[in-house]
Amino acid sequence: MQRTNFKNQTQRFMMIMLVALIALGGATSCKSKKKIAREQAAAEYASKVAQARKDLNAILMDETTWTLTEKENRLATIKSWNLQDEEILELLDLAEDKLARERAEAERRAEEERLREQEARERAETSRFVTLENQFKALAASPDSYTANERIAVMLNQFASPDVPVLIIISQAGGFNDYDRPTTIEKYLNYVKDQKVFNNKVEDARYDANKKITELQLIKK
Repeated sequence: MQRTNFKNQTQRFMMIMLVALIALGGATSCKSKKKIAREQAAAEYASKVAQARKDLNAILMDETTWTLTEKENRLATIKSWNLQDEEILELLDLAEDKLARERAEAERRAEEERLREQEARERAETSRFVTLENQFKALAASPDSYTANERIAVMLNQFASPDVPVLIIISQAGGFNDYDRPTTIEKYLNYVKDQKVFNNKVEDARYDANKKITELQLIKK
């Protein structure tokens, strides 16, 4: 009987020890996982700090092949990491200031290029009508009717028909044109011949598939 009791007590003791070991192992395992997670987080943070330091210094020293937009995107990514490192925060301020100056310079150069292209287009547009304007001036300066009529015949050959409309702009405001009474190219050429004056300049002209003028716009000088 005593032997049976001793056996039961031993079994209970072993069971208690097993439960205790399992509980201790679980607690140790939980602590180990937390420790590993902390170590991983610290390693990731340190890696980001190192990468941020490398990239920001490269931006500041112009040691990258990145475009300005790529540098700006990289800066935004580093800022999104929210690294609370004094050196990184200082580098971020310096890089942000540098890229802001680069962006302003890029926009200035782009605006200068736009203005150059616009000026070139305007020069090309103006030179496109130089010959026609010179013909009008020559017609106004014709010494006699015979010469004037010859010049009119030459000029009419450049138009789709003698009835091509001629629109004369007398004022411009708010992006809108105010026109004088419409006339035709034949009537206008004869007017220049009779008045012996051409006080307009060619503003625009439309052409057909045969490169004949189908509409002419003049503007008062």
